[in-house]
Amino acid sequence: MHSSINRRSVLKASLFAGLAGSVMPLSTSGFAQSDARAAIRAAALANREQDIRRIQDWIRLPSIAAEDLNMPEGAEYMAELARSAGFSDVEIVPTDGHPGVFGYMDNGAARTLGIYFMYDVKQFDASEWRSPPTTADFVDVDGWGRAIMGRGAVNQKGPEATFLAALHAMKRAGVTPPVNIALICEGEEEIGSPNFKQVATKPNVLSALKKCEGIFIPASWQGANGEVSLNMGSKGIIELELVASGENWGRGPKGDIHSSLKAMVDSPVWRLVHALNTLVTPDGNTVAIEGWFENVRALSERERELINTAAAASDEAQRKTSLGVTHWIDDLPYNEALQRLAQEPTVNIEGLVAGYTGPGGKTVLPGKAVAKLDLRLVPNQTRAEAERKLRAHLDAEGFADVEMNVSGGYDPTEIAEDSRLVQAQLAAYKAMGVTANLNPRLAGSWPGAVFTAPPVSIPAGHFGIGHGTGAHAPNEYYLIDSTNPKVAGLTDATMGYAEILFQLANVR
Repeated sequence: MHSSINRRSVLKASLFAGLAGSVMPLSTSGFAQSDARAAIRAAALANREQDIRRIQDWIRLPSIAAEDLNMPEGAEYMAELARSAGFSDVEIVPTDGHPGVFGYMDNGAARTLGIYFMYDVKQFDASEWRSPPTTADFVDVDGWGRAIMGRGAVNQKGPEATFLAALHAMKRAGVTPPVNIALICEGEEEIGSPNFKQVATKPNVLSALKKCEGIFIPASWQGANGEVSLNMGSKGIIELELVASGENWGRGPKGDIHSSLKAMVDSPVWRLVHALNTLVTPDGNTVAIEGWFENVRALSERERELINTAAAASDEAQRKTSLGVTHWIDDLPYNEALQRLAQEPTVNIEGLVAGYTGPGGKTVLPGKAVAKLDLRLVPNQTRAEAERKLRAHLDAEGFADVEMNVSGGYDPTEIAEDSRLVQAQLAAYKAMGVTANLNPRLAGSWPGAVFTAPPVSIPAGHFGIGHGTGAHAPNEYYLIDSTNPKVAGLTDATMGYAEILFQLANVR
């Protein structure tokens, strides 16, 4: 599924290549010396071709935890990327599942920044893509510019490689980063990070993380107007399967049988459907699990204010078009839909699998049915609480035989608006002339709770400029050359990561 190119040789040969052209020159604010910034930009431009190849080559090595594909290779490649960018004492950290990677860059600075990477990507069906998902080809995207298309392009290899590009540019320019950097990586984010805490709590890793002012995952979510959201937290998640089978139920067939026998034999598939129906209200929009909302924290007045401000400044029609929808739940006004997005925990069916799903029909009564679910959690819910309540609900509703197989997950996160991490991000965006809207909570999830909860207990969020889309979907891409003067291409996105380092070093 990936090319036979010698990745290590290419990577080691790539230390002094470069980045995409600039469309949005950044201001000099935040840098100790304006000539330092100019030197870094010049180095980034000189590094352009090699930095592009770094993104492409990484995409060509898809590490998919759910399929156990290229996981050792993915960890080795991640470790080599870290070493080449200047991290020392880089180690591959074993876990009960797939390994993590850790590296540290001691720049003799007073402050330390944490950076979180994931080297795994989601599964894909190549037949659904306009360009093969592992060849990392260039495509033209209407209204945006020239982009690299491939699985992991924006989630998360493009932004992560761009952060590394900033370190390469600083190295080439002879500019020492003004903060120390602790880099922690995992290969199981796309399956719910079941073993990531083992990486973060390894004694030397934990010691480094506890020194950090905060940690972020690189992200490239600029909208068409150039604005970004600064997320003050993220929803938690649980990924699981519910399985109904004739064998566990004691009714229905143990395997597939002829469908004509439905007249006298129970169906495990219908049993699973009925079990699923008990989890939500009839419209499917509100969780109906007993006690589900007892610990849910309502949005504060400040959070509602931030959401209403963001809604007023947003293009609702454009967002509906981009999502391919025509209505929000209950036909809510946009600001109320966004409030619901931030506050509401959810039960979502990702997939349903039972019996025959190929071309044409096959008249069987299946002996087993599987529903793949994700549960999104909000403060002050916890993963442990949610798992317990789901199991208790199924048992109380008479579905004790329905298996509940949890594959991963983590708690929601929150960070303080006055934290140094948030203030440094706001200062960096301002210095770059980028409008940043404070967002109370990202509806998506990442394992930030590993950092915000004890024993690490540091702020955790997202940062970056640039653009890409298609995470978890066909035709995922990451913008390299922007035709929109308000949106960063690769060089400006690279400079954004340099900016945040200097802002964190200087913020009070």
